[in-house]
Amino acid sequence: MSAPLPWYKQFWPWFLIVLPMCAVVASVTTLKIAMDNSDSLVAEDYYKQGKGINMDLKKIKHAKTIGMQYLVTVDDHQLVLSQQGGPEYGAALTVDFFHPTLEDKDFEVLATADAKGNYKIALQESISGPWEVRLESFDGKWRIQQRIDIQDDVEYWLN
Repeated sequence: MSAPLPWYKQFWPWFLIVLPMCAVVASVTTLKIAMDNSDSLVAEDYYKQGKGINMDLKKIKHAKTIGMQYLVTVDDHQLVLSQQGGPEYGAALTVDFFHPTLEDKDFEVLATADAKGNYKIALQESISGPWEVRLESFDGKWRIQQRIDIQDDVEYWLN
């Protein structure tokens, strides 16, 4: 009769060791993915932001009262804003684009009007999909805020 094989040369001890090790590797990988892709929608200063909403609502209401309206035309790498209603406004506009889920795609531009009164914004890359667009006067008296689903060669009304 031959001598029994040592434990490290047998199948079952390695089978019993590999199964829990697979679970450990999978949980460490899941933890790394969770740490790298943390949720960016939660604000740390939510109380301050909540108090600021009332001020924002006053600006939006004022814009509706005076009848401010803009037409947004989207080309491949350019946005054109043209005023269509309200008192003539020629000063700079603060234009903010907020992506609903990806904070790193958000951007802000201080746009100035050309000779025809159009605000042209050059884009680094083509944007499409849902965006929260915010136009605010340079002096901060009025604000237009609206969600639009951007597609190329389409016009949108902001009012």
